[in-house]
Amino acid sequence: MSLPGLRDRVVVVTGAADGIGAATARLLAERGARVAGLDVDAARLEATVAQLRDAGATALGVRADVADEGSVRDALARVRADLGPIGALVNNAGVNTYFDAGRMTVEEWDGAFAVDLRGAWLCLKHALADLRAADGASVVNVASLHARLTTAGMFPYAAAKSGLVGLTRSLALDLASDGIRVNAVSPGWTRTRLVEEWLARQDDAAAAEAEVLSVHPLGRIAEPAEVGGAIAFLLSDLASAITGAELPVDGGLGARFAG
Repeated sequence: MSLPGLRDRVVVVTGAADGIGAATARLLAERGARVAGLDVDAARLEATVAQLRDAGATALGVRADVADEGSVRDALARVRADLGPIGALVNNAGVNTYFDAGRMTVEEWDGAFAVDLRGAWLCLKHALADLRAADGASVVNVASLHARLTTAGMFPYAAAKSGLVGLTRSLALDLASDGIRVNAVSPGWTRTRLVEEWLARQDDAAAAEAEVLSVHPLGRIAEPAEVGGAIAFLLSDLASAITGAELPVDGGLGARFAG
């Protein structure tokens, strides 16, 4: 499917080494975008970027830690120098953390929020001058179903992702006059490496997966490319009247009444 507004646009995708980030980078590259992937895992990122280049795409991989402002600033300067001004941003980098509220340390709290929430702001901050100068600039933040509905044991992930949705709405208002759209996608269960590793740790992986699938109205969980498709749509000119929105990509799980 052709998506207007993506061809030759420089798009930065954080957390691009695998999973949703890699799938998004691939979809954008297939539609003619000039893709810059950022990730802390340099080896896995380079393998992903090499695949894009082998397929004929213009792609760049830059090791960066989104929690560190200097790292973000330097990475985006490299993107600008190698590919040109940034025209779109996908804030996908994140960590899924499991802590007890009574035992979590301040350092652990700060570390989780630095990646899941502060990183999105830092990337926007250092891309903002380019985005303001671009025609039809767009930002997509990858939040989570946990921003609205969560389960026990997901503290502080749910809090950080709720904050990311709030950040999305606020920035959509702040940047609308600059012609910059800001939206979020909220994936539910998605067949990423982390989900596969979680299933493998269960006593009965097949039974655990069957239980997960049973609560999804569609009877399956999303593939990373399906989340990437929603991101690509929101970045494109087909979504030119959409800003401040949160789009669930959760197989209908968020619409289900428990019981």
